[in-house]
Order: sequence, then C-alpha cells, then structure tokens
Amino acid sequence: MTDTRYIAAVGRRKTAIARVRLTPAAKTTITVNGKPAQDYFKTEDRTRVTNEPFVAAEAAGTYTIEARVLGGGISAQADAVRHGISRALVKASADLRKPLKQAGYLTRDARAVERKKPGLKKARKAPQWSKR
Repeated sequence: MTDTRYIAAVGRRKTAIARVRLTPAAKTTITVNGKPAQDYFKTEDRTRVTNEPFVAAEAAGTYTIEARVLGGGISAQADAVRHGISRALVKASADLRKPLKQAGYLTRDARAVERKKPGLKKARKAPQWSKR
C-alpha cells in the first residue's frame, strides 16, 4: 500500500466489512488481509466470487486489489470483497456501472439474521401448541 494513486471503496455483507484499494498494475492480483485471495478464502468457489466483477465487466483492466476484511464469516467476507471491488471499478470507469448493476454486484445485500422474539423459540418458531 505504498502507492498513493489508488481508488478506495467499501463493501459490506451481513456483519463483514471490506475496505478495498484498486491500483492500476500490469496484471490483476487480489490480496486479502495480506494473503493472496486463493490462500485466504481456501475454496475455489469463494475465490471465484471475488473475481466476478471482472467477468461481468469483461476484464475492465488490470489492477492490484488490496482488501482489508473484518467481521462476519468467510463467505460473507468474500461477498463484501466483491461488493467493494465493484464499487471501486465504477469509480475507476463509469462505463462499467451498467454491467455491474445488471449483475447485482453494486447492490448491498441487506439480508441478515432476524432477531429472536420473546415467547418464541427462535425468530419465528413458536413452541408446540396443544389445545388441551
């Protein structure tokens, strides 16, 4: 994070927050919390999630992406990184807004765990009811 010519963005999902820095480079690399994305996310599925904005934007360019992620689970963190990368790409080039918006990567996924209500076993599950 030495170069000051970067584009910063924030991505969120559930309780995960990703601060993303996009820097123009020779080839695209993604670093999450100081590790390559493949090492940090371990599974190919979660690594693919972080690359989806580039696929949707048809390889918008080559960037070095540095992400700082905290909170949430590993899957929510991958989605937060995707959200942050998408927002940063739009800042880099406004032409990419339409394909990223159509793919749904610019919308913050608002789904979260519903709170437990009093008198219920879980958020909506009621105790068994007996007439007599």
